[in-house]
Amino acid sequence: MKTIAVIIGITIISYFPFEFSSAQKIYLSPSGNDNNPGTFERPLASLSKAHERARELRKVNSGDQPVEVIALEGEYLMREPLVLTDEDAGTPISPLIFRGEEGKKAIFTGGVKILGFERVNSKLWKAYIPEVARFGWYFEQFYINGRRAVRARTPDAGFYFVKNVTETVVEKGTGRSPEMAVQKIFLDSTDSRLFISFSDQDYKDAVITFYHKWDNTRKHIYDFDSENSAIYTVGTGMKSWNPLDSKTRYFVENYRGAFDAQGEWYLERSGNLWYIPFEDENIWSSSFCVPVIDEFIVIKGDGIRNKPVSNIMFENLVFRISGYAVPEKGNEPAQAASPVGAVVTLDFVKDVSFRNCEISHTGTYAFWFRRACTDCSVSGCYLHDLGAGGVKIGETIIRNNIREITNNITIDNNIIRDGGHLFPCAVGIIIFNASDNKLTHNEIADLRYSGISVGWVWGYTPSPSKRNIIAYNHIHHLGWGELCDMGGVYTLGASEGTVVANNVIHHIYSFDYGGWGLYTDEGSFGITMENNLVYACKSSGFHQHYGKENIIRNNILALNLRAQLQATRIEEHRSISFTGNIIYFDRGTLLSSNWNKFNLFSDYNCYWNPKSPDIMFADKSFSEWKNSGKDLNSLIADPMFRDPAAYDFRFRNNSIIKKINFTPFDISQAGVYGSDKWKELAAFDKNLELKFNDIINQMEKKANK
Repeated sequence: MKTIAVIIGITIISYFPFEFSSAQKIYLSPSGNDNNPGTFERPLASLSKAHERARELRKVNSGDQPVEVIALEGEYLMREPLVLTDEDAGTPISPLIFRGEEGKKAIFTGGVKILGFERVNSKLWKAYIPEVARFGWYFEQFYINGRRAVRARTPDAGFYFVKNVTETVVEKGTGRSPEMAVQKIFLDSTDSRLFISFSDQDYKDAVITFYHKWDNTRKHIYDFDSENSAIYTVGTGMKSWNPLDSKTRYFVENYRGAFDAQGEWYLERSGNLWYIPFEDENIWSSSFCVPVIDEFIVIKGDGIRNKPVSNIMFENLVFRISGYAVPEKGNEPAQAASPVGAVVTLDFVKDVSFRNCEISHTGTYAFWFRRACTDCSVSGCYLHDLGAGGVKIGETIIRNNIREITNNITIDNNIIRDGGHLFPCAVGIIIFNASDNKLTHNEIADLRYSGISVGWVWGYTPSPSKRNIIAYNHIHHLGWGELCDMGGVYTLGASEGTVVANNVIHHIYSFDYGGWGLYTDEGSFGITMENNLVYACKSSGFHQHYGKENIIRNNILALNLRAQLQATRIEEHRSISFTGNIIYFDRGTLLSSNWNKFNLFSDYNCYWNPKSPDIMFADKSFSEWKNSGKDLNSLIADPMFRDPAAYDFRFRNNSIIKKINFTPFDISQAGVYGSDKWKELAAFDKNLELKFNDIINQMEKKANK
């Protein structure tokens, strides 16, 4: 891994901003005025006006000095996103910089405060919002004291189950799924009672969210058949590979009958906003905010004239509260919430960086480096309380012009957690069709689906996703028993030169199948996974659905619950080379599915079960397994971990691991680096850890009955 360390080191140095000796400075302050000249003594008030002034400076000056927009400490209301075009492009010696003062918080909020809350009684608060009644303004997120409140829902926690689903195709179309169909969804008769009292307005406003396999469907409810305890939804036809079925769970939100629990809110079209407070909340000291914009920053160059937006820097800025509204036709299921946008979107850009910024309380993803982005970075940023996920890189389509395929994006030393509030199937960081990107030293946790996803081509067709580096990330506490078919690191398609190394991945727990640590899915090809520590995952530490010529070496796969190693599709070609790995387990099986049948080269591995040295390789003993040509130089031996029960996988001595040529790696290097304060912020909440463990214990007990 010396080569990767060198690559990462160079990258980190290259994208940290230079100190410029002089710059043209524009100041803004919450107490400023947009009629001011923008000096420190007489600052501007808005980001939009500062941007306008910066553009004027760029036009009238020679361009040999940076232009800096400096936001002084305080809170700024954003009524519209900041939109940058090629007219705003800087140069390497004259970049455009938006920054806050070091160590202080310049907060840009897309939310407005709701005033006039009154106590109806000790258990109910209310505010009247005339804009809702008069102009039809309607919002779907609400924040109290900086916390995302729960829109009234049923059940208050957990899910109901679908009993059965039938579908009537209205328009077949030419795609894989019908263009238009009606789903009749049969429910438990007790659960379905909530629809009996639905008003016409409830049918327009209520949203039902389905959890099925690896994605979600969000729809309005078209009608209710009380005789058959069934509801109707309308939209595109169900996906044959992931339909709604008897394992599908759901909850319903945003109707008056669901408004019954502490922490819930409900907005009437009449303008009344209702809230049920927690016992420790005080109406007089509480703040209430709702979003008024959906995006913070849009940066788009001119692709036709080949004029990208370049050399822009954002530093020490905070962006909070953006919204999302369910479309009239709802949200059809989509892996990784791929169609969902971001609050910062970039197209046709080069050398744009975000350093030490914070994005929170969103309705969508945080960043999307979408079309024709190159040499950009996000570093030292805190992304949390996200409607979807953290960062998207590239597009879901493949451009014919190779120059329009995003590449060389660095996502380093960030904290990405507490996501999926509106789109649980979103991913911490996802690379679609993009190459030569580096995802390093990130803390990714508390999501309902995968941590990092790489590639967007299924099968062995050509893919532009090459040479991506996924290294030194700490990825953990994902799934929460809600979705299926997920991985700490998940890959798709031909990815020659991609390396997944020195990551620590643990506590991945799915609803049904598919809670894996490392997961090479359909057609994953040419990937090296090495020096990773994977433990406490539900289904297995490593799983290959199908792929070829992948190298899995020098990893520790330990204490995974159901199995340690899994493979699904049997193919004629060699699927993987599996060498120099340590597999340690005390429950479940060593192998699952078709690991004992598919074409692999396996040798110089160490297997150990402290409860029984008589380890079975599917239906074979170790000697029989060796006689079949597998693991000829492998061992069944204790690898001498210091305290595996406490997840301490350092070695007491190296005598055993030397026999398999295992090279120890420093797991403490995974995750964020920098100040003690930054590392403390990245530490996982102990209460969340206990809650996660409780979910696992409950679901495992239920599964073992």
